[in-house]
Amino acid sequence: MKLARCVCASNDCIAYEDLNVKNLVRNRKLSKSISDAGWTQFRSWIEYFGWKFDKITIAVPPHYTSQDCPACGTRIKKALSTRTHVCKCGYIEDRDIAASINILKKGLSTVGHTGSYAWGDLPSSSVGAILSDYGESSNQESLMPNG
Repeated sequence: MKLARCVCASNDCIAYEDLNVKNLVRNRKLSKSISDAGWTQFRSWIEYFGWKFDKITIAVPPHYTSQDCPACGTRIKKALSTRTHVCKCGYIEDRDIAASINILKKGLSTVGHTGSYAWGDLPSSSVGAILSDYGESSNQESLMPNG
């Protein structure tokens, strides 16, 4: 809760992967770590504090965020154990940093498209509601409209 509050208080826009945690915990090797991490709860707190502090929170599709090169867009397949992104364009970066750049780019490309239900998600007015009761994730842009 404290980390989510700090993230939202110190940033104007928070972009994160719209992960389906239920499917991720099916991986026998990673399920305990994923369950222990509390990803779903952290995301709920990010969305809540984003709404509370009037910040934009954006869930982006997680597809290929760690495989696409942030510099040129080339898709480079790699195993989970490969921790460095090395592209033929010369871009070299830690895999997680490269993925975070891709997530931010995807998030910023959706800003201004409020009301688009392309992912079949709830409207942003439901951010304050208990979203898990609906069985769906929050809207791509969960900024509450003023007024």
